[in-house]
Amino acid sequence: MSLTLWFHPLSSYCWKVLIGLYETGAPFTGQVVNFADPDSTARFRALWPLAKMPLLEDAGVAVPESTVILEHLDRHHPGPSPLLPRDADAQAQARLWDRIFDLHVHAHMQRIVADRLRPEAERDPRGIADARAQLQAAYDLVEAHMAGRDWPAAGAFTLADCAAFPALFYAGIIEPWGDARPNTSAYLERLLARPSVARVLDEARPWFEWFPYREAMPERFLA
Repeated sequence: MSLTLWFHPLSSYCWKVLIGLYETGAPFTGQVVNFADPDSTARFRALWPLAKMPLLEDAGVAVPESTVILEHLDRHHPGPSPLLPRDADAQAQARLWDRIFDLHVHAHMQRIVADRLRPEAERDPRGIADARAQLQAAYDLVEAHMAGRDWPAAGAFTLADCAAFPALFYAGIIEPWGDARPNTSAYLERLLARPSVARVLDEARPWFEWFPYREAMPERFLA
């Protein structure tokens, strides 16, 4: 079966799926979406009218939404270790932490980045202050949960970790969690040491000059 991933190398939700693909080892073709190109946009919208990345094509079937894609890969293209644990309670934990990273870290991070891309007159200082406060609250939750743990769910790398890396990587640049959260910092370092994560980061590096907060990105990620 042929897999095609419609994605962009800077997109955090695309990173989430790319990590899962590299974890499973499933072969795929990458198709970069260029919204500045009408033909690229039209082809993408024909597959998924909402035009939200990432999108996986599997034997002609369009599979949208990053978490749904990861569960699809786990069912139909499993790797050496499951992305979704087989035990029901461990599954619930993995899904919970996938949601926490997506809704309480990822979403607020994206709101802050999107605001910088707007003309100054259209920016939302109050909304961004709220988003930064919500990120700090989420960091506290992650810090407490990761005490004594290597991974947030099931004692193993799961889809929750696929969600965690892009969320924490970008959020930590635009709203640092500081030295008072060593468990969160140690967790990010474990993620960075994962071969699937390192590969995604290497592939994205040539695109970092277009990241709106590039000036805040640590030099070690730019080299």
